[in-house]
Amino acid sequence: MPQALYREYRPHLWEQVFGQDHIVHTLQNAIRSNRVGHAYLFAGPRGTGKTTTARLLAKAVNCLEGDPAKRPCDHCAHCIAVNENRFLDLIEIDAASNTSVDDVRDLRDKINFSPTQGSYKVYIIDEVHMLSTAAFNALLKTLEEPPAHAIFILATTEVHKIPATVLSRCQRHEFRRISVKDIIKQLDIIVKAKGLSVEPEALTLIARQATGSMRDAISLLDQLTSTGEAVTLQNAQTVLGTTTSQVVVNLVDAILQRQASGGLNAIHQALDSGTDPRQFARQVVEYLRGLLLVRLGNADQVDATAELRALMAQQAQAFDLPRLLGAVRLFNSAASEGRAGWQPSLPLELALADSIEEKFLPTPQPSPHHPSGIQGRPVEATELPPPVHQPDPSEEKTIPPASNPKSARPEGISNPPTPSKPATNDSAPPRSPSTPAQEPASNDSAVLNRIGQNWPRVRMAVKKLRPSTEALLNSCKLLGMKNGALVLGFQGEIVKSKMETPENLELTRQAIASVTGASVALICVVSNKAGAASNDPDIDRDGMVGTALNLGGQIVHKE
Repeated sequence: MPQALYREYRPHLWEQVFGQDHIVHTLQNAIRSNRVGHAYLFAGPRGTGKTTTARLLAKAVNCLEGDPAKRPCDHCAHCIAVNENRFLDLIEIDAASNTSVDDVRDLRDKINFSPTQGSYKVYIIDEVHMLSTAAFNALLKTLEEPPAHAIFILATTEVHKIPATVLSRCQRHEFRRISVKDIIKQLDIIVKAKGLSVEPEALTLIARQATGSMRDAISLLDQLTSTGEAVTLQNAQTVLGTTTSQVVVNLVDAILQRQASGGLNAIHQALDSGTDPRQFARQVVEYLRGLLLVRLGNADQVDATAELRALMAQQAQAFDLPRLLGAVRLFNSAASEGRAGWQPSLPLELALADSIEEKFLPTPQPSPHHPSGIQGRPVEATELPPPVHQPDPSEEKTIPPASNPKSARPEGISNPPTPSKPATNDSAPPRSPSTPAQEPASNDSAVLNRIGQNWPRVRMAVKKLRPSTEALLNSCKLLGMKNGALVLGFQGEIVKSKMETPENLELTRQAIASVTGASVALICVVSNKAGAASNDPDIDRDGMVGTALNLGGQIVHKE
Protein backbone atom coordinates (compact mmCIF):
# COMPACT_ATOMS: atom_id res chain seq x y z
CA MET A 1 0.00 0.00 0.00
CA PRO A 2 1.53 3.35 -1.03
CA GLN A 3 2.28 5.92 1.66
CA ALA A 4 0.72 9.36 1.80
CA LEU A 5 3.00 12.06 0.46
CA TYR A 6 3.36 13.82 3.81
CA ARG A 7 4.67 10.59 5.36
CA GLU A 8 6.87 9.72 2.42
CA TYR A 9 8.51 13.16 2.43
CA ARG A 10 8.85 13.58 6.19
CA PRO A 11 12.32 15.10 6.83
CA HIS A 12 15.03 12.61 7.81
CA LEU A 13 17.82 15.19 8.31
CA TRP A 14 18.05 18.59 9.97
CA GLU A 15 18.64 20.26 6.61
CA GLN A 16 15.25 19.08 5.35
CA VAL A 17 13.28 20.90 8.06
CA PHE A 18 11.71 24.10 6.66
CA GLY A 19 10.85 27.27 8.53
CA GLN A 20 12.14 26.28 12.01
CA ASP A 21 15.79 27.28 11.82
CA HIS A 22 15.74 28.85 15.28
CA ILE A 23 14.88 25.46 16.81
CA VAL A 24 17.04 23.30 14.54
CA HIS A 25 20.20 25.32 15.29
CA THR A 26 19.58 25.14 19.04
CA LEU A 27 19.15 21.37 19.01
CA GLN A 28 22.14 20.84 16.73
CA ASN A 29 24.34 22.86 19.07
CA ALA A 30 23.08 20.86 22.04
CA ILE A 31 24.01 17.60 20.30
CA ARG A 32 27.46 18.86 19.26
CA SER A 33 28.26 19.97 22.82
CA ASN A 34 26.66 16.90 24.44
CA ARG A 35 24.24 19.09 26.41
CA VAL A 36 20.93 17.49 25.48
CA GLY A 37 18.22 18.22 28.05
CA HIS A 38 16.12 15.62 29.79
CA ALA A 39 12.73 17.21 28.92
CA TYR A 40 11.57 19.32 25.98
CA LEU A 41 8.25 20.95 25.16
CA PHE A 42 7.49 21.56 21.48
CA ALA A 43 4.54 23.93 21.05
CA GLY A 44 3.02 25.40 17.90
CA PRO A 45 0.30 25.09 15.24
CA ARG A 46 -0.49 21.80 13.55
CA GLY A 47 1.68 20.58 10.70
CA THR A 48 4.70 22.74 11.54
CA GLY A 49 7.13 19.89 12.35
CA LYS A 50 6.82 19.22 16.10
CA THR A 51 6.70 15.41 15.90
CA THR A 52 9.16 15.32 13.01
CA THR A 53 11.70 17.37 14.99
CA ALA A 54 11.15 15.14 18.01
CA ARG A 55 11.95 12.05 15.93
CA LEU A 56 15.05 13.74 14.50
CA LEU A 57 16.24 14.49 18.03
CA ALA A 58 15.64 10.86 19.00
CA LYS A 59 17.67 9.73 15.97
CA ALA A 60 20.47 12.16 16.76
CA VAL A 61 20.95 11.10 20.41
CA ASN A 62 21.02 7.41 19.41
CA CYS A 63 22.95 7.77 16.13
CA LEU A 64 26.09 5.63 15.78
CA GLU A 65 27.99 8.31 13.80
CA GLY A 66 31.27 9.15 15.54
CA ASP A 67 31.15 12.89 14.79
CA PRO A 68 28.36 14.54 16.86
CA ALA A 69 28.10 17.35 14.31
CA LYS A 70 26.91 14.84 11.66
CA ARG A 71 24.15 13.28 13.73
CA PRO A 72 21.75 11.97 12.62
CA CYS A 73 23.55 10.39 9.71
CA ASP A 74 20.41 8.63 8.40
CA HIS A 75 22.35 5.54 7.27
CA CYS A 76 23.44 3.76 10.46
CA ALA A 77 21.41 0.87 11.90
CA HIS A 78 19.71 2.99 14.53
CA CYS A 79 18.71 5.77 12.12
CA ILE A 80 17.28 3.25 9.67
CA ALA A 81 15.37 1.56 12.50
CA VAL A 82 13.83 4.89 13.51
CA ASN A 83 12.84 5.60 9.90
CA GLU A 84 11.18 2.19 9.68
CA ASN A 85 9.38 2.57 13.03
CA ARG A 86 11.08 -0.43 14.63
CA PHE A 87 13.44 1.27 17.05
CA LEU A 88 12.47 -0.13 20.47
CA ASP A 89 13.85 2.78 22.48
CA LEU A 90 11.66 5.35 20.74
CA ILE A 91 8.24 5.30 22.40
CA GLU A 92 5.52 7.51 20.93
CA ILE A 93 2.46 8.00 23.11
CA ASP A 94 -0.81 9.59 22.03
CA ALA A 95 -1.94 11.52 25.08
CA ALA A 96 -5.43 11.89 23.62
CA SER A 97 -5.91 8.12 23.96
CA ASN A 98 -3.88 7.64 27.15
CA THR A 99 -5.19 10.36 29.41
CA SER A 100 -5.62 8.54 32.71
CA VAL A 101 -3.29 8.47 35.69
CA ASP A 102 -2.93 4.69 35.29
CA ASP A 103 -1.32 5.18 31.86
CA VAL A 104 1.25 7.56 33.34
CA ARG A 105 1.93 5.20 36.23
CA ASP A 106 2.57 2.40 33.76
CA LEU A 107 5.01 4.64 31.88
CA ARG A 108 6.73 5.58 35.14
CA ASP A 109 7.19 1.92 36.09
CA LYS A 110 8.78 0.98 32.74
CA ILE A 111 11.05 3.99 32.38
CA ASN A 112 13.63 2.61 34.82
CA PHE A 113 14.53 -0.27 32.49
CA SER A 114 17.71 0.36 30.48
CA PRO A 115 17.51 1.04 26.73
CA THR A 116 17.32 -2.04 24.54
CA GLN A 117 19.19 -0.82 21.43
CA GLY A 118 20.38 2.73 21.75
CA SER A 119 21.92 4.99 24.37
CA TYR A 120 18.69 6.74 25.36
CA LYS A 121 15.04 5.93 25.77
CA VAL A 122 13.09 8.75 24.13
CA TYR A 123 9.43 9.27 25.05
CA ILE A 124 7.44 11.44 22.63
CA ILE A 125 4.08 12.37 24.16
CA ASP A 126 1.92 13.93 21.45
CA GLU A 127 -0.98 16.28 22.28
CA VAL A 128 0.18 16.29 25.89
CA HIS A 129 -2.41 18.90 26.86
CA MET A 130 -5.03 16.11 26.73
CA LEU A 131 -3.66 14.48 29.89
CA SER A 132 -5.83 14.74 32.98
CA THR A 133 -4.77 16.78 36.00
CA ALA A 134 -4.05 13.59 37.96
CA ALA A 135 -1.92 12.28 35.09
CA PHE A 136 0.11 15.50 35.00
CA ASN A 137 0.65 15.30 38.74
CA ALA A 138 1.81 11.69 38.43
CA LEU A 139 4.25 12.71 35.69
CA LEU A 140 5.80 15.64 37.55
CA LYS A 141 8.45 13.87 39.63
CA THR A 142 9.57 11.65 36.75
CA LEU A 143 9.66 14.63 34.42
CA GLU A 144 11.83 16.59 36.82
CA GLU A 145 14.32 13.82 37.68
CA PRO A 146 14.13 11.08 35.05
CA PRO A 147 16.74 8.31 34.80
CA ALA A 148 19.95 9.29 33.04
CA HIS A 149 18.98 7.22 30.01
CA ALA A 150 15.53 8.83 29.50
CA ILE A 151 14.50 11.91 27.48
CA PHE A 152 10.97 13.30 27.37
CA ILE A 153 9.68 15.29 24.41
CA LEU A 154 6.19 16.75 24.89
CA ALA A 155 4.31 18.11 21.86
CA THR A 156 1.18 20.25 21.98
CA THR A 157 -0.87 22.65 19.89
CA GLU A 158 -2.44 24.29 22.98
CA VAL A 159 0.39 25.24 25.30
CA HIS A 160 -1.91 27.35 27.48
CA LYS A 161 -3.48 24.13 28.79
CA ILE A 162 -0.18 22.82 30.15
CA PRO A 163 0.22 23.31 33.93
CA ALA A 164 2.90 25.76 34.95
CA THR A 165 4.57 23.05 37.03
CA VAL A 166 5.16 21.04 33.84
CA LEU A 167 6.31 24.05 31.81
CA SER A 168 8.96 24.91 34.39
CA ARG A 169 10.52 21.44 34.07
CA CYS A 170 10.94 21.54 30.26
CA GLN A 171 12.98 23.40 27.67
CA ARG A 172 10.27 25.14 25.67
CA HIS A 173 10.52 25.64 21.90
CA GLU A 174 7.88 27.55 19.94
CA PHE A 175 7.24 26.36 16.37
CA ARG A 176 6.16 29.02 13.91
CA ARG A 177 3.81 28.83 10.97
CA ILE A 178 5.77 28.10 7.81
CA SER A 179 5.91 30.86 5.22
CA VAL A 180 4.25 30.54 1.83
CA LYS A 181 7.67 30.78 0.18
CA ASP A 182 9.05 27.78 2.11
CA ILE A 183 5.91 25.73 1.48
CA ILE A 184 6.12 26.39 -2.27
CA LYS A 185 9.78 25.40 -2.22
CA GLN A 186 9.01 22.06 -0.57
CA LEU A 187 6.03 21.39 -2.85
CA ASP A 188 8.19 22.09 -5.88
CA ILE A 189 10.75 19.51 -4.65
CA ILE A 190 7.98 16.90 -4.34
CA VAL A 191 6.49 17.73 -7.73
CA LYS A 192 9.85 17.36 -9.48
CA ALA A 193 10.72 14.16 -7.60
CA LYS A 194 7.36 12.58 -8.50
CA GLY A 195 7.30 13.89 -12.07
CA LEU A 196 3.96 15.62 -11.54
CA SER A 197 2.49 18.36 -13.71
CA VAL A 198 1.36 21.27 -11.53
CA GLU A 199 1.09 24.92 -12.52
CA PRO A 200 3.11 27.35 -10.35
CA GLU A 201 -0.08 29.34 -9.66
CA ALA A 202 -1.71 26.18 -8.33
CA LEU A 203 1.23 25.60 -5.98
CA THR A 204 0.86 29.15 -4.69
CA LEU A 205 -2.85 28.60 -4.10
CA ILE A 206 -2.15 25.35 -2.21
CA ALA A 207 0.48 27.06 -0.06
CA ARG A 208 -1.90 29.85 0.88
CA GLN A 209 -4.72 27.44 1.65
CA ALA A 210 -2.45 25.54 4.05
CA THR A 211 -2.21 28.63 6.33
CA GLY A 212 1.31 27.82 7.50
CA SER A 213 0.95 24.03 7.85
CA MET A 214 3.39 22.04 5.73
CA ARG A 215 1.51 18.79 6.33
CA ASP A 216 -1.76 20.34 5.16
CA ALA A 217 -0.06 21.68 2.03
CA ILE A 218 1.42 18.29 1.10
CA SER A 219 -1.93 16.60 1.79
CA LEU A 220 -3.69 19.07 -0.53
CA LEU A 221 -1.10 18.42 -3.21
CA ASP A 222 -1.65 14.67 -2.77
CA GLN A 223 -5.38 15.18 -3.14
CA LEU A 224 -5.10 17.28 -6.30
CA THR A 225 -2.62 14.95 -8.02
CA SER A 226 -4.45 11.74 -7.18
CA THR A 227 -6.36 11.91 -10.49
CA GLY A 228 -3.14 11.61 -12.47
CA GLU A 229 -3.99 14.65 -14.59
CA ALA A 230 -2.22 17.99 -14.80
CA VAL A 231 -3.15 20.32 -11.96
CA THR A 232 -4.14 23.76 -13.19
CA LEU A 233 -5.14 26.79 -11.19
CA GLN A 234 -8.76 26.40 -12.28
CA ASN A 235 -8.84 22.75 -11.23
CA ALA A 236 -7.28 23.60 -7.89
CA GLN A 237 -9.86 26.33 -7.27
CA THR A 238 -12.69 23.92 -8.10
CA VAL A 239 -11.41 21.11 -5.86
CA LEU A 240 -10.47 23.36 -2.95
CA GLY A 241 -13.69 25.37 -3.13
CA THR A 242 -12.00 28.72 -3.63
CA THR A 243 -12.88 31.48 -6.04
CA THR A 244 -10.85 33.55 -8.42
CA SER A 245 -9.22 36.73 -7.20
CA GLN A 246 -11.21 38.72 -9.76
CA VAL A 247 -14.45 38.06 -7.88
CA VAL A 248 -12.84 39.37 -4.70
CA VAL A 249 -11.62 42.45 -6.59
CA ASN A 250 -15.15 43.02 -7.92
CA LEU A 251 -16.57 42.80 -4.41
CA VAL A 252 -14.08 45.33 -3.06
CA ASP A 253 -14.84 47.65 -5.99
CA ALA A 254 -18.54 47.44 -5.10
CA ILE A 255 -17.74 48.37 -1.49
CA LEU A 256 -15.69 51.36 -2.66
CA GLN A 257 -18.45 52.55 -5.00
CA ARG A 258 -21.20 51.77 -2.46
CA GLN A 259 -22.99 49.57 -4.99
CA ALA A 260 -24.85 46.92 -3.03
CA SER A 261 -26.17 45.16 -6.14
CA GLY A 262 -22.70 44.67 -7.59
CA GLY A 263 -21.38 43.36 -4.28
CA LEU A 264 -24.26 40.88 -3.94
CA ASN A 265 -23.69 39.68 -7.49
CA ALA A 266 -20.01 39.03 -6.69
CA ILE A 267 -20.90 37.11 -3.52
CA HIS A 268 -23.47 34.90 -5.22
CA GLN A 269 -21.25 34.40 -8.24
CA ALA A 270 -18.63 32.96 -5.91
CA LEU A 271 -21.07 30.82 -3.92
CA ASP A 272 -22.90 29.53 -7.00
CA SER A 273 -19.60 28.27 -8.38
CA GLY A 274 -19.20 26.04 -5.30
CA THR A 275 -17.00 28.26 -3.13
CA ASP A 276 -17.36 27.71 0.60
CA PRO A 277 -18.79 30.90 2.19
CA ARG A 278 -16.32 30.96 5.06
CA GLN A 279 -13.44 30.32 2.67
CA PHE A 280 -14.63 33.19 0.47
CA ALA A 281 -14.85 35.44 3.53
CA ARG A 282 -11.26 34.51 4.43
CA GLN A 283 -10.15 35.41 0.91
CA VAL A 284 -11.86 38.80 1.18
CA VAL A 285 -10.19 39.39 4.56
CA GLU A 286 -6.81 38.44 3.12
CA TYR A 287 -7.29 40.85 0.21
CA LEU A 288 -8.48 43.67 2.47
CA ARG A 289 -5.51 42.98 4.74
CA GLY A 290 -3.27 43.45 1.70
CA LEU A 291 -4.97 46.78 1.01
CA LEU A 292 -4.37 47.76 4.63
CA LEU A 293 -0.68 46.92 4.36
CA VAL A 294 -0.43 49.00 1.18
CA ARG A 295 -2.33 51.85 2.84
CA LEU A 296 0.10 51.78 5.78
CA GLY A 297 3.15 51.84 3.52
CA ASN A 298 4.10 48.14 3.68
CA ALA A 299 3.35 47.10 0.11
CA ASP A 300 6.48 44.93 0.03
CA GLN A 301 4.78 42.54 2.48
CA VAL A 302 1.93 41.83 0.06
CA ASP A 303 2.31 38.58 -1.85
CA ALA A 304 0.78 39.40 -5.25
CA THR A 305 1.63 39.80 -8.92
CA ALA A 306 2.81 43.15 -10.25
CA GLU A 307 -0.54 43.80 -11.97
CA LEU A 308 -2.58 42.95 -8.88
CA ARG A 309 -0.25 44.98 -6.68
CA ALA A 310 -0.83 48.06 -8.88
CA LEU A 311 -4.60 47.57 -8.66
CA MET A 312 -4.38 47.15 -4.89
CA ALA A 313 -2.45 50.41 -4.65
CA GLN A 314 -5.28 52.25 -6.43
CA GLN A 315 -7.97 50.69 -4.24
CA ALA A 316 -5.99 51.30 -1.05
CA GLN A 317 -5.74 55.02 -1.83
CA ALA A 318 -9.47 55.17 -2.53
CA PHE A 319 -10.23 53.81 0.95
CA ASP A 320 -10.08 56.04 3.98
CA LEU A 321 -8.44 54.21 6.87
CA PRO A 322 -11.42 53.97 9.29
CA ARG A 323 -13.64 52.52 6.57
CA LEU A 324 -10.99 50.01 5.50
CA LEU A 325 -10.48 48.90 9.11
CA GLY A 326 -14.23 48.51 9.52
CA ALA A 327 -14.52 46.37 6.38
CA VAL A 328 -11.72 44.08 7.57
CA ARG A 329 -13.46 43.58 10.92
CA LEU A 330 -16.85 42.95 9.33
CA PHE A 331 -15.68 40.26 6.92
CA ASN A 332 -13.44 38.71 9.56
CA SER A 333 -16.54 38.29 11.73
CA ALA A 334 -18.40 36.81 8.75
CA ALA A 335 -15.64 34.21 8.34
CA SER A 336 -16.11 33.02 11.93
CA GLU A 337 -19.92 33.28 12.07
CA GLY A 338 -20.64 31.35 8.87
CA ARG A 339 -20.42 27.93 10.50
CA ALA A 340 -23.41 28.32 12.82
CA GLY A 341 -25.78 30.17 10.49
CA TRP A 342 -28.60 28.37 8.73
CA GLN A 343 -28.26 30.67 5.70
CA PRO A 344 -24.63 30.36 4.50
CA SER A 345 -24.56 33.60 2.52
CA LEU A 346 -26.18 35.75 5.20
CA PRO A 347 -23.00 36.73 7.12
CA LEU A 348 -21.36 37.82 3.87
CA GLU A 349 -24.41 39.82 2.82
CA LEU A 350 -24.62 41.53 6.21
CA ALA A 351 -20.92 42.35 6.12
CA LEU A 352 -21.34 43.85 2.65
CA ALA A 353 -24.34 45.94 3.70
CA ASP A 354 -22.60 47.23 6.82
CA SER A 355 -19.39 48.06 4.98
CA ILE A 356 -21.36 50.06 2.40
CA GLU A 357 -23.80 51.81 4.73
CA GLU A 358 -21.73 52.09 7.91
CA LYS A 359 -20.54 55.55 8.85
CA PHE A 360 -17.32 55.11 10.79
CA LEU A 361 -16.77 57.74 13.48
CA PRO A 362 -13.29 59.14 14.05
CA THR A 363 -11.33 57.87 17.02
CA PRO A 364 -10.74 60.61 19.61
CA GLN A 365 -7.10 61.59 19.86
CA PRO A 366 -5.43 63.12 22.95
CA SER A 367 -4.84 66.86 22.92
CA PRO A 368 -3.09 68.88 25.63
CA HIS A 369 -5.34 71.89 24.94
CA HIS A 370 -8.59 70.13 25.84
CA PRO A 371 -9.65 70.08 29.51
CA SER A 372 -10.47 66.36 29.44
CA GLY A 373 -7.27 65.47 27.63
CA ILE A 374 -9.17 64.00 24.67
CA GLN A 375 -9.81 65.77 21.41
CA GLY A 376 -11.00 64.08 18.21
CA ARG A 377 -10.31 65.25 14.70
CA PRO A 378 -13.10 67.31 13.08
CA VAL A 379 -16.04 65.10 12.15
CA GLU A 380 -16.88 65.24 8.49
CA ALA A 381 -20.44 65.78 7.38
CA THR A 382 -20.63 62.34 5.75
CA GLU A 383 -19.68 60.54 8.95
CA LEU A 384 -22.62 61.52 11.16
CA PRO A 385 -26.33 62.24 10.70
CA PRO A 386 -27.06 65.85 9.73
CA PRO A 387 -27.50 68.18 12.69
CA VAL A 388 -30.97 69.24 13.69
CA HIS A 389 -31.84 72.85 12.83
CA GLN A 390 -31.25 75.15 15.79
CA PRO A 391 -34.14 77.58 16.24
CA ASP A 392 -33.20 81.21 16.65
CA PRO A 393 -33.44 82.42 20.27
CA SER A 394 -35.81 85.15 19.18
CA GLU A 395 -38.13 82.52 17.69
CA GLU A 396 -38.08 80.53 20.90
CA LYS A 397 -39.35 83.48 22.88
CA THR A 398 -42.53 83.56 20.78
CA ILE A 399 -43.41 79.96 21.60
CA PRO A 400 -45.95 79.88 24.45
CA PRO A 401 -44.98 77.67 27.40
CA ALA A 402 -46.70 74.31 27.59
CA SER A 403 -49.43 74.03 30.17
CA ASN A 404 -48.21 70.59 31.25
CA PRO A 405 -44.41 70.34 31.44
CA LYS A 406 -44.51 66.52 31.55
CA SER A 407 -46.40 66.26 28.25
CA ALA A 408 -43.87 68.51 26.47
CA ARG A 409 -40.89 66.63 27.90
CA PRO A 410 -39.37 64.06 25.51
CA GLU A 411 -39.42 60.43 26.55
CA GLY A 412 -36.50 59.33 28.70
CA ILE A 413 -35.89 62.74 30.37
CA SER A 414 -36.52 62.73 34.08
CA ASN A 415 -37.31 65.92 35.95
CA PRO A 416 -35.39 68.63 34.07
CA PRO A 417 -35.06 71.77 36.19
CA THR A 418 -37.29 74.69 35.27
CA PRO A 419 -35.17 77.43 33.72
CA SER A 420 -35.26 80.70 35.54
CA LYS A 421 -35.14 84.10 33.91
CA PRO A 422 -31.62 85.49 34.11
CA ALA A 423 -31.33 88.57 36.22
CA THR A 424 -29.97 91.64 34.51
CA ASN A 425 -27.02 93.31 36.13
CA ASP A 426 -25.71 96.37 34.38
CA SER A 427 -22.66 96.41 36.60
CA ALA A 428 -21.60 92.89 35.65
CA PRO A 429 -18.09 92.80 34.22
CA PRO A 430 -17.83 92.10 30.49
CA ARG A 431 -16.87 88.56 29.44
CA SER A 432 -13.29 88.04 28.36
CA PRO A 433 -12.91 87.35 24.65
CA SER A 434 -10.86 84.21 25.44
CA THR A 435 -13.67 82.73 27.54
CA PRO A 436 -15.84 80.37 25.47
CA ALA A 437 -19.38 81.56 25.12
CA GLN A 438 -22.03 79.51 26.91
CA GLU A 439 -25.67 79.22 25.95
CA PRO A 440 -27.87 81.38 28.16
CA ALA A 441 -29.89 79.66 30.87
CA SER A 442 -33.12 80.50 29.03
CA ASN A 443 -32.00 78.20 26.23
CA ASP A 444 -31.35 75.21 28.52
CA SER A 445 -34.90 73.94 28.07
CA ALA A 446 -34.68 74.14 24.26
CA VAL A 447 -31.29 72.41 24.24
CA LEU A 448 -32.60 69.69 26.55
CA ASN A 449 -35.61 69.15 24.29
CA ARG A 450 -33.39 68.92 21.23
CA ILE A 451 -31.03 66.42 22.87
CA GLY A 452 -33.92 64.33 24.20
CA GLN A 453 -35.61 64.11 20.82
CA ASN A 454 -32.34 63.01 19.17
CA TRP A 455 -30.98 60.86 22.00
CA PRO A 456 -31.41 57.56 20.05
CA ARG A 457 -29.40 59.06 17.17
CA VAL A 458 -26.71 60.24 19.60
CA ARG A 459 -26.40 56.75 21.06
CA MET A 460 -26.26 55.21 17.59
CA ALA A 461 -23.45 57.58 16.60
CA VAL A 462 -21.53 56.61 19.74
CA LYS A 463 -22.16 52.90 19.19
CA LYS A 464 -20.57 52.94 15.75
CA LEU A 465 -17.28 53.98 17.28
CA ARG A 466 -17.35 52.46 20.78
CA PRO A 467 -20.18 50.05 21.66
CA SER A 468 -19.09 49.88 25.31
CA THR A 469 -19.75 53.61 25.74
CA GLU A 470 -23.19 53.27 24.16
CA ALA A 471 -23.99 50.46 26.62
CA LEU A 472 -23.27 52.87 29.48
CA LEU A 473 -25.49 55.53 27.90
CA ASN A 474 -28.26 52.95 27.59
CA SER A 475 -28.43 52.69 31.38
CA CYS A 476 -28.60 56.43 32.09
CA LYS A 477 -31.36 59.03 32.16
CA LEU A 478 -31.30 62.67 31.10
CA LEU A 479 -31.99 64.45 34.38
CA GLY A 480 -31.87 67.98 33.04
CA MET A 481 -29.58 70.93 32.33
CA LYS A 482 -27.56 72.85 34.91
CA ASN A 483 -25.70 76.00 33.85
CA GLY A 484 -25.36 74.76 30.28
CA ALA A 485 -24.27 71.23 31.33
CA LEU A 486 -26.28 68.08 30.63
CA VAL A 487 -26.84 66.00 33.77
CA LEU A 488 -26.77 62.22 33.21
CA GLY A 489 -28.22 60.05 35.96
CA PHE A 490 -26.99 56.49 36.60
CA GLN A 491 -28.38 53.82 38.90
CA GLY A 492 -25.07 52.98 40.58
CA GLU A 493 -21.66 54.37 41.38
CA ILE A 494 -19.84 51.70 39.33
CA VAL A 495 -21.60 52.56 36.06
CA LYS A 496 -21.18 56.27 36.79
CA SER A 497 -17.43 55.92 37.38
CA LYS A 498 -16.99 53.98 34.15
CA MET A 499 -18.81 56.67 32.19
CA GLU A 500 -16.73 59.46 33.73
CA THR A 501 -13.53 58.52 31.90
CA PRO A 502 -12.27 61.36 29.65
CA GLU A 503 -12.60 59.21 26.53
CA ASN A 504 -16.28 58.35 27.16
CA LEU A 505 -17.25 61.91 28.08
CA GLU A 506 -15.52 63.46 25.08
CA LEU A 507 -16.91 60.89 22.65
CA THR A 508 -20.46 61.49 23.93
CA ARG A 509 -19.99 65.27 23.83
CA GLN A 510 -18.78 65.10 20.22
CA ALA A 511 -21.71 62.90 19.21
CA ILE A 512 -24.21 65.32 20.81
CA ALA A 513 -22.59 68.26 19.05
CA SER A 514 -22.55 66.49 15.68
CA VAL A 515 -26.15 65.27 15.87
CA THR A 516 -27.89 68.22 17.56
CA GLY A 517 -25.47 71.09 17.06
CA ALA A 518 -25.42 71.76 20.81
CA SER A 519 -22.05 72.02 22.57
CA VAL A 520 -22.65 71.02 26.18
CA ALA A 521 -20.58 69.79 29.08
CA LEU A 522 -21.55 66.54 30.80
CA ILE A 523 -22.15 65.86 34.49
CA CYS A 524 -22.59 62.29 35.73
CA VAL A 525 -24.52 61.69 38.94
CA VAL A 526 -26.02 58.73 40.77
CA SER A 527 -29.82 58.95 40.66
CA ASN A 528 -32.33 56.78 42.50
CA LYS A 529 -35.99 56.63 43.36
CA ALA A 530 -35.55 59.01 46.23
CA GLY A 531 -34.54 61.65 43.72
CA ALA A 532 -38.14 61.65 42.48
CA ALA A 533 -38.90 63.96 45.37
CA SER A 534 -37.81 66.78 43.09
CA ASN A 535 -41.30 66.59 41.58
CA ASP A 536 -42.63 68.08 44.78
CA PRO A 537 -44.11 71.49 43.85
CA ASP A 538 -43.16 72.85 47.27
CA ILE A 539 -39.44 72.50 46.46
CA ASP A 540 -37.72 75.26 44.55
CA ARG A 541 -35.89 73.39 41.80
CA ASP A 542 -33.43 76.26 41.37
CA GLY A 543 -32.75 76.54 45.07
CA MET A 544 -30.19 74.70 47.16
CA VAL A 545 -32.46 71.70 47.87
CA GLY A 546 -33.51 71.33 44.23
CA THR A 547 -29.92 71.49 43.05
CA ALA A 548 -28.91 68.81 45.56
CA LEU A 549 -31.73 66.57 44.35
CA ASN A 550 -30.74 67.05 40.71
CA LEU A 551 -27.20 66.04 41.55
CA GLY A 552 -28.31 62.76 43.15
CA GLY A 553 -29.24 63.77 46.68
CA GLN A 554 -32.21 62.43 48.62
CA ILE A 555 -34.65 63.79 51.19
CA VAL A 556 -34.69 61.87 54.44
CA HIS A 557 -37.93 62.34 56.44
CA LYS A 558 -37.55 62.08 60.21
CA GLU A 559 -40.52 61.53 62.52
